[in-house]
Formats: sequence, C-alpha cells, structure tokens
Amino acid sequence: MLDHKHPQKNHLRRSAGSAAKVLEQVLSSAIDRIGRVAHWIIGVVSSILGLALLATIPIIQVLSLGYLLEVSRRVAQGGRLRDGWFGMEKAARMGGIVLFSWLFLWPARVLAGYWYDATLVAPGSERASQLHGWLLLVIVLTLTHIAWACFRGGRFRHFIWPAPMLFVRTIRRRGNYREARDRCWDFMLSLNVPYYFKLGFRGSICAIAWLLIPVLLLIGGTTIPNGGLAGLSGLLGYVLLTIVLLFLPFLQTRFACEQTWSAMFDWRGVRQLFQRAPIAFWMSLTVTLLFATPLYLLKIELTPREVLILPSIAFVVFSWPARLLCGWAVGRAERRETPRWFVSRWFARLAIVPTAAIFALVVFLTRYTSWYGHWSLLEQHAFLVPVPFLGG
Repeated sequence: MLDHKHPQKNHLRRSAGSAAKVLEQVLSSAIDRIGRVAHWIIGVVSSILGLALLATIPIIQVLSLGYLLEVSRRVAQGGRLRDGWFGMEKAARMGGIVLFSWLFLWPARVLAGYWYDATLVAPGSERASQLHGWLLLVIVLTLTHIAWACFRGGRFRHFIWPAPMLFVRTIRRRGNYREARDRCWDFMLSLNVPYYFKLGFRGSICAIAWLLIPVLLLIGGTTIPNGGLAGLSGLLGYVLLTIVLLFLPFLQTRFACEQTWSAMFDWRGVRQLFQRAPIAFWMSLTVTLLFATPLYLLKIELTPREVLILPSIAFVVFSWPARLLCGWAVGRAERRETPRWFVSRWFARLAIVPTAAIFALVVFLTRYTSWYGHWSLLEQHAFLVPVPFLGG
C-alpha cells in the first residue's frame, strides 16, 4: 500500500519489487537453461549407449552406421556441426525411462533377495510365504507405476509424482489401450528405423566394395607360400589401401547426401571437392584415422562377453566426431564454386598422403597384434560397424 505522505518510501518499494521480479526472471531463466543442458547431456549419453548396444547385435548393428552416416549428411547439408546432434529429445526420453525404471525396480530386487534367502534357510516357512506375497505386491505396484509414468510421457516428474487422482480418472475412461498403442506406434515410426537400416546397409556395401581387394592383397602378403609373390601382394595391397583411405570417408559422406549407388564410386567428384576445401579435407581425414587407431588396441585380446558393450562405446565416441568433421568438410567444399589457392592445395596433398600411408601401415601391422591374426584386417571399424567386438 502506497504512502502518499512519503513518496521516497513508495519509490523504494517499487524499486525493491522491480528488483525482485528481475531476480526471479533471472533465476527462472538460469534454471530453465540448466534443465535444457542437463536434458541434452542425458540425450547424448543415451544416444551413445543406444548406438553402442545396437553395434553389438549382428545385422541390427548397421543401424549404428546408418545413424553416423546421417550425422555426416546433416552437417554437410546444414553446414553447422551442431546439425549432427539430432534426436537428443527422443534419446533423453528413452534413456530417462530406462534409468528411472531401473531405479524404481530396486526395492523389488532387494525384497527378492530377502525372499530367496528365506526360502534357502526355511523352505515353505511362514516367513518365506509372507515375503513372497510382499514381493508380488511390490512388483505389481512398481510395474503399474512405471507403466503409468510412461503413459503420461516418461519424464522425470511423471516418475516422481504418480498423480493418483488423474490415474483414477484415466482408469475409468475408455480407450486407454488404444491411446497407449497409438502413442507407442507413432513414437516407433518417428525413430525412422527402416531409413537408418537401409542407409547403414548400403554404406557398409560401399566400404566393403572399396576395401575388399586391398585387404585381401594384404592378407595374401602373409598367406601366399611364394615369398616374392607374397611380398608383391602385400606391397600392392598397402598402396591400394592408402589410396582408398584418401577417398572412402568422403565417398560415404557423399553417398549419405545423395543416396545413389553412383555416389559410392564417384572418386572424381571427391577429388574436385578436395580442391575447394583441401585443409578441411586433410583435417577431417586426420581426425577420422587418428580416432580409429585406439580401437585396434581393444583387439589384442578377445573381448569378454561381460564387457561386450565397452569397445562399442569407444567405437561410437570416436566415430561421432569423425563423421561430424567429414560432413563439415564435404559441406564446406560443396558451398564453394572455385578451387582454393594452389599453395593450400599442395600443402594439403603433401600432408594427407603421409597421414593415410601411416594409418595403412598401422592397419597392416595389427595382424601381428590382433586376436584374429591376419583376418582382423577385414575389421575396418573406421568405416564399418565394430564386427570384431562380438566377444567370446
């Protein structure tokens, strides 16, 4: 209430109220930004874990490669690295559902342990029967709570507060099953699984078509009985692999953009693009090959099935930035119409060839360190899904 006798006090009150409103807006904006950043981080972590899990499943694993090729395509067409971070909202939703479901199932796990111990100590006792009844009740309540939270949207607040009155009204309403079914179906369609599977499968064919002959020649360098012929086979395979490495990452990116069979083998088009952005091509190829090198250390011994997903996580973590940079380099070149200065072109040529040659030498030498020997040369995880990580 304003005091007309003391206008100075009124001014101070209005100033304090304005300051409080500004502070409230600043705090609300900061909390909102923190929430969005946390949600995005959860989405990134969930995407990495999801792609890594898919990469351990035979045939289904091409979905991981399809998603990474889509990363390159979006960056190449959009021109921004942030365009390669897509689907984080859906990934965060799915990751949150898995995480909170796992947390809320812990009481049932603990109670199941007590019940199991009771049945071991005194089978058929009253105590074991009581624990069994409580376990069934907790499981039913927990699964109902999880299903209700997922029906409402699967967000954090839906798991924390069950909204009992809304639950009662929803249960009494007709058409809940149809609504849940339609929501689930629409969400599955929004994931666009057939598109990623097709893209990854065709991208794998592109890599295999280019790598098969050089790799087979490298294998022949150690398996052919004739020493001279074996040396010639190994040398020819090494040279061809070095040449293929110069083009293959960008051929896969161009295929992801155009999605035509001819784009897989248009090496002349890649060469023209290189002239328009030579430094970008050199940088992206260097990062791609550099990030692929540590994964060869994981092939020294057979991966135990208990930690099967860990090498696949490394595969996704290292492959994602490489695909981002390949898309950035191709998009940068496509938006330019004329070649760059000849000094930058020749500098990039003199730098990019040794980069590919060193990586080809590393690949050639991994046959002596890999668990699978010379057949490990077929496992080119820089361009394919991590086939060697099936474990034993």
